[in-house]
This record gives sequence, structure tokens and C-alpha cells, in this order.
Amino acid sequence: MDDLPWKQLKLSLERPYKNDNGDHIPVLLDITPEGQHVYEPREDPAKTLGERLRRIFLERGVDFFDHDPSRLSGGHGLTEEPQEAIEDTFEQEESPNETPSNQPMTSEELFKMRMELMPQLYIALGEMSHARDLLALLLSSPLPAQQPPAQTALPAPTLSASVVTKPSPIPSVQGFNAQLTVGGKDDALRKAASLFTGAADSIERGRVRGDQYWLDALRIRRGNWGLIPAPLPFGAPTGKGADKTSKDFLVTFGLEESSPGFRRRAIGHMITYEATSGSLVFPHRQRTRLRICINTIDDFGQRSSSENFIRTEASETLDGELRAAQTEVVEQEIFSFLIREAGNLPTASARVSERLIVIEAAQGSELRFELVDNDSVESLQPRRDQNGAKCDLVYAILHVLLLRAHSHAKSARLGTASAVRTAGPSVSSSPPPLLQPIIDILQYEVFCKRVQDEINKLAQGLIGAGVPCKVRFNQVGESGETLVKLLDGDGLRSVSGQAVVRIDERDTIRFTFASPSSLTAHLPQATISISSIPQLCQLLADEVERCLLGRICDVGTEMCSSVNGIWFVDLVAGRSVGRWEGCVLNFRVSFGEGFTIMCSAFRLDSSDGHPGGIVATYNAKERPGLLLLAWVRETISMSLGR
Repeated sequence: MDDLPWKQLKLSLERPYKNDNGDHIPVLLDITPEGQHVYEPREDPAKTLGERLRRIFLERGVDFFDHDPSRLSGGHGLTEEPQEAIEDTFEQEESPNETPSNQPMTSEELFKMRMELMPQLYIALGEMSHARDLLALLLSSPLPAQQPPAQTALPAPTLSASVVTKPSPIPSVQGFNAQLTVGGKDDALRKAASLFTGAADSIERGRVRGDQYWLDALRIRRGNWGLIPAPLPFGAPTGKGADKTSKDFLVTFGLEESSPGFRRRAIGHMITYEATSGSLVFPHRQRTRLRICINTIDDFGQRSSSENFIRTEASETLDGELRAAQTEVVEQEIFSFLIREAGNLPTASARVSERLIVIEAAQGSELRFELVDNDSVESLQPRRDQNGAKCDLVYAILHVLLLRAHSHAKSARLGTASAVRTAGPSVSSSPPPLLQPIIDILQYEVFCKRVQDEINKLAQGLIGAGVPCKVRFNQVGESGETLVKLLDGDGLRSVSGQAVVRIDERDTIRFTFASPSSLTAHLPQATISISSIPQLCQLLADEVERCLLGRICDVGTEMCSSVNGIWFVDLVAGRSVGRWEGCVLNFRVSFGEGFTIMCSAFRLDSSDGHPGGIVATYNAKERPGLLLLAWVRETISMSLGR
């Protein structure tokens, strides 16, 4: 049995109650504030056993130490009183309606009485036997170690006790018991050592965490982030002499002139407990980003959509995490400004919801502002194109306009000197808008594109007819520095540009325009404000017609010099007239689709005074190889009879 594997088991059956010296280990109940240990008092086993045995006798209702032997019934262990009590009990169980009878009991009644009495008799027998053994144990006395030689031997006591010696266990069992004892102590020591090791590790982690806390605070302060003491916890003493200093820090990363609601959002806590998600906690962070989208429809009805590129900050460092949280709060503040202004736009219509703003900025152009979740930013990055760069520009301008609004709020709060007020523009009560300048720029872009398309159509029509035409179109006439100053002002100034059309290297038409849709034509005879595209087209047609009729008169004067011909332009009738002996020749200029130049020649003979009808017609689209002035020369030569 010594080679059995179960002998190597170490079982912890109970906690140790003796130390290595064999002394009793007291049970610790409490430790007083003075450091005094309160132990559980030890109980005497003999006294405890006696109290428990006496309790048994008392709970049965009979004190066995005060019994009268004359009252014991013979053989059954029952006295007369219990017997009478039993008989009374059976008499009470009978129905009161039945009259008592002296008839003998039946076998069934005897059996029932026997089943009820036998358990109680056995209990009484056990109690008597237990009491007898107890009396024998208590009356036994230990044998004297040595009798004195001079005395006579005393008679043996009536009651004697026998001493039973427990046999020594066999070696295998003794070894197993020792192994159990050693295993229990080893397990207790290992648990105690594990407890101390865990406490030491916890203290070390707390020390490292405290060092890291102060290192993070220094890094945040070195990055010029706002570091303020945290408020006292709820229920902290605030009376006279109380410690009102805070042991924790708050990090503020909001803009200085933001509203109180957004400044409260821009607060982070430096955690003092052990965590795996970083050293900062942002209780009011919503993790949303601002997405700007421009949807356009071209001339062919094709729809295109472009979005801004959302840059994500690296959250592995404290500075990156704070920058990411600050970007989110600033974008949320910009979106709140946009919602406030979207309902009062004078030149555009808008649809506003909780996290989406849709604005019909211009014809065929839609502007969308949306707050999207930060988790979906990486998977929804747009492709880069021209409109995408435009969205990035709008995103950057919104931040500049927000700072301008904050500067206005600061000036209104602090006030300015009277000299500055008289010298500079007056500060209005309402802050400068954020959304209206963006709408003006987008409308200005669409407006310039439409104007440029009409001017290019005119230039292509003239070039198609062989008339030289040059166009110089400049949408933004200011320099980059001037544009930046426009954003720094009060928003009253706007972006402007100009366009110059030179026809046949002789006549010039100049246009100036300003955002959002202001167009002015500078003509040699007048300066005209243009309010619509049809008005622009009519003006271009009239000016080009005047230039072409004048050019036809020059060609006719040159060719009819031998016959003393006279050429002039009739502006009222819109024709170029040439007269010489026996003939009157008229030229009329008209425009077709897409500024296609057409010209008609009429001849009037002086003999009968009636027109001879149309001599010839010219259409640049039908005769692309023939130039207008060449056709005019051919028509005049034919009329001269050459």
C-alpha cells in the first residue's frame, strides 16, 4: 500500500488550530481602534457537555436527578402519572357526542394504541440507558498512582470505570494522516503567501498608476491644454478649516468664446483607476464628425456628388486624443450655428433635421451638412475630385468664420475703445453669419459659370464666322491676401471679378461682377446693370450686331470708293446701308441658336424705287468654310457688277 498514488495527495480538511509549537491558535474576533486584539474565549469541553446533557433532561420535562424510585412502574420505564396522562389523552380524543362505554377494546384499537405508545417507550428506554451510562461515568474515579505503604487497602468502589486506550494506528494510516496535516499546513501557507503577493502587486500597480497620472498631467500641460482642478466630490466638507483642495484634474479643450453648453462638453477627466482604454475619459463626447457634400447636375442631366475628406487624429497619444475630441466639439458648434441660420436664408431654401441640413444653394447645386458617426468615417472616405476640394475649402472656411464670430462676441463682451469705434466700422449686435457667406460663394460660382458659358457661346459664334474674338474671364479679381482679409472683416465685402470681350481687335465689351449675382456691363456709351441671363444675351447680341454692322460699313466704304458710295449704320432699323448711283444695298445681322451668326443682303434699285429682294443670305452654321466678311465682299462686288 506504500506505493499507491493516492498517498501523494495533499488535502486541506480544516483550518489549522495549533501552531508549530503545539500551542492553541485563538480565533480573532475584532481589533479595537487602540490596536488591541479581541479573541474568542475558549470553552471547557466537560462543562459544555454537562450543560448539553442537562438540557436534554430538562427539555423532556423530567429531571432524572430528582426521581423517586417508588413511582417507577415495573419493567416499562413509565410512572403512574404518565400512564394516567396517556389514558386521559385517549379519553379526550373520543367524540363528545358519544357516550362512554365499558366495552373491551377491539384488536384494531389495541394495535393503534400500540403503534402510538411503542415509539415513546423506545425513546424513554434510550433516555434511561443514556442516563445510566452517564451516572456510571460521573461516579467513576481514577485509580491512585501509588498507595501509601502505611495505610490499609480501601475497599473497591461500587461503581468502577474501565480505561480504554486507543490503539495506535497502523504505519500506513499514520503516514497518511501526517501527509494530510502537512498538506493542510502547506495549503494554508500557500494561500497566505498568495494573499501577500496579491497585496504587493496591487500596491505596486497603484504606485505605477500614480506615477503615470502625473506624467500624463505634465504632458497635457506641456501641450498647452487647459488643466484645472476637479470640483470636490459630493458630500465633501466645505466648512471652515476643511481641506478644499482637489486631488484630480480636469482637461478643458473647448474654444474660449464658445457657448457654456459647448464648453461643458469640452471637458475630459484624468482617470485615477486602472483602465485599458486610455488615460482620459470624455463624459460628454458624442463621437460625431461634420460631413459636407455638394450634389450637382450638369447640362446633360447627370448627377454627381462630392464630399470633404475627413481627417482622423491618431488616438494612441494624449495629444492626439485631445485633438480628436476638440475637433468633434468644434464641428458640433459649427453645425449648431448652421441650424440657427438655415431657417433665415434670404436667397436659398433649406430643410433642417436633427443631424442633417439640405440647402438648395443655386441652380443645379445642392449643399448638405451632416453629422455622421465617427466609426463610419474610415469606410466612407470619398474619392478626390474638383468638387471634393471645394468641400474641403468650405470646411476650412467654416472654421475661420466660427473664429470670426467668437472674436465678435469677445469684442461685444469686453467692449472697445471709443477711438476705435469711431475709426472702424460699428460692431453690430448680432454676430456675423457663417452660412450666408458660403451660400454667396456657391451662388457666385454658379453665376460666373453661366455668364462665362454665354460669353463663350458668343465667342465661338464669332470665330465660326471668321470674326476674331478674344475673351479674358477672371472670376476672382482679388489676391489671396485680400481674400483672407475679406474673411477677417465684418462680412460686408464680397468677392468680385471681371470679363473682357474684344471683337475684331477693335471693339471691347467689359463686364464686372460681384458675389453673389451682381453683373454690370461697361459700354462706351453707358454703364448698365444686368439682372438676368436673357438680358445679358440680348445685350451681347446688340453689341455684337453693332460691331458687325460697323465692320460691314468699313468694308463697303473701302470697296465703293470708286463709285463714290456712302455707307452708314442705321441703329434704329438695325441695318448697314450702302448707297451709290443706281443702287441701295442693305445688310441685316441676326443670331440663331447658340449665337450662330446669320446675315441677309437686300438690294433696292433707284429706277423703280422698289426693293429687288434678297440678294444673298449667310449662315455660319450651314456654310462653315465661308467667312462673313468674305461673303460681304462677294455680295458688294456682285452688286457693283464686277
